[in-house]
Amino acid sequence: MTKTVLFVPGLRDHVEDHWQTHAARAIPGSVTVEPLTEDRLSLAARVAALDAALNAIEGEVVVAAHSAGCLMVAAWARNPTRAVRGALLATPADVENPLPPGYPSLEDLTANGWCPIARERLPFPAIVVASNNDPLGPFDRVAELAHSWGARLHDAGEVRHLNPPAGYGPWDEALPLIIKVAAG
Repeated sequence: MTKTVLFVPGLRDHVEDHWQTHAARAIPGSVTVEPLTEDRLSLAARVAALDAALNAIEGEVVVAAHSAGCLMVAAWARNPTRAVRGALLATPADVENPLPPGYPSLEDLTANGWCPIARERLPFPAIVVASNNDPLGPFDRVAELAHSWGARLHDAGEVRHLNPPAGYGPWDEALPLIIKVAAG
């Protein structure tokens, strides 16, 4: 049986020089959840798109999510429609507190179903990557999410939000962590 890696971007969807884009190119047969054209801020619409992408894949699936994509995975896991081998959840965004300028407001996120963040134990193994200086998810808040989700916490050091503005592009730890999640 084959394993397919499904990449789940955050609210900004596909970003050309993002670590997920680089990792997807490096993993033959990987799939990325398609960006929404409507209801882009709706958590329910995002979870439905994630569910459709997961159910279009035959064989085992490993999820690699970033930022709000991690929250989509946690929300989907409340009512999973298929088995998932494991998940890498990199730098989850703390949408229960105001995000920096340029991101949706707390009010808009709450109105679109993002708050409160799903905190149920995930029905699959997961590794949550936390940064010591992430402006979108303080380490202690991300560690609390990892604990709630029953996931292993990986301290990535000072990598900010692991996105192009933080200097990532390629992220050397991505592929080894995805392999570790896939191995169980």
